[in-house]
Amino acid sequence: MKRFLITMIAAASATAALAQTTTHTIATVPVLPETVSVTGTGRSNVAPDRFTFNVGVQTVANTVDDAVSQNNKRVAAVIAALKGAGAQDADIQTSNFNIYPQQDYQEGRLPRILGYQVTNSVTVRSTKIGDAGRLLGVAINAGVNTSSGINFEVADPARGRDQGLRSAFDDAKAKATLLAQAAGRTLGRTIYISEGVQQGPQPYPVQRAMAMEARVGAVSGDVPVESGTQERMYNISVTFELK
Repeated sequence: MKRFLITMIAAASATAALAQTTTHTIATVPVLPETVSVTGTGRSNVAPDRFTFNVGVQTVANTVDDAVSQNNKRVAAVIAALKGAGAQDADIQTSNFNIYPQQDYQEGRLPRILGYQVTNSVTVRSTKIGDAGRLLGVAINAGVNTSSGINFEVADPARGRDQGLRSAFDDAKAKATLLAQAAGRTLGRTIYISEGVQQGPQPYPVQRAMAMEARVGAVSGDVPVESGTQERMYNISVTFELK
């Protein structure tokens, strides 16, 4: 009799344990929400707050010493004029210096050196946008005869970001709302947001590269330049719940 009771108790315990194990292994599978995924694009326009321009002096003489000597004097005059007009030491940087032989090529003969060309260029940068045209005019009047243009830039990459991202989200939501309505549904909560790669801006070249063979006369007054605005583009990906 005792053996029978022990057998019954063991069987009941095993059944209970099996039932408990079965209960824990059965999990409720969550139902994923139906969604719609879209991209949005936003733009913001910001005013540049710094500029750079590159100017230089090109001289030609029969000997290297003469070409360099002439060039040094004219470049020194340009730098002095820029500083006299308000440019700081930190605003002016030598960006290029070259010496090229001027050669005469004739068929069947070795090249003959006719003289030497020396080019010395300086880059001027400043956060005083209003000084761009004035400093450029000062440099030309002081002896500059080559230039590679002027660029207006935005120093802080975060400027305009808030407006651009909000605009991008509004664009994405408008697209998702339209798609939901087309499907006979309504838009629910935002499930996922991912920021894409910001497009631009690139430095804005207001004045294209120019080269003057000889400086004729002097430039009167400032060089007219306009800084304009720069457009920044923001892209995002958004997933919304569909109801």
